[in-house]
This record gives sequence, C-alpha cells and structure tokens, in this order.
Amino acid sequence: MTATSDQPTRGGTDPSPPTVPLSPGDEAAPGTPGTGENTCPACGGTGQADGRPCVNCGGTGLVTVGIGGA
Repeated sequence: MTATSDQPTRGGTDPSPPTVPLSPGDEAAPGTPGTGENTCPACGGTGQADGRPCVNCGGTGLVTVGIGGA
C-alpha cells in the first residue's frame, strides 16, 4: 500500500529552495551554512542612506556575512 500525503506539493522535481536576490553587501545567500545576518556597515542598520534606501543592503538594514572562520 502506498501512503499519500495531505501536504501540498511544490510542483516540479527541483528540491532546491527558490533563489533570493542578493544585495551588494551580501557575502552569500541567506541560509548558507556558516553565514548569518549582520547590521549593514554602510547605513548602520537603518536601511537608509542620504534619505534613500541603502544600496548596500537593499534597504533592509541587514547583510548576510560569513561567521566564525579559521
């Protein structure tokens, strides 16, 4: 007997998550092992620079950076 699931399917056969556009200040895609969110150094986490959305973080105030290191 084959079990069926009541969970929705994503469709297609590609199991990878959807891609997220990177901001110029990101070192890697969000969720990449060995990375984490940090305050954007260009805007200090405000998401604004010169009264406009910060181009370094895309206006979020956060960038994805490598953590730890060897």
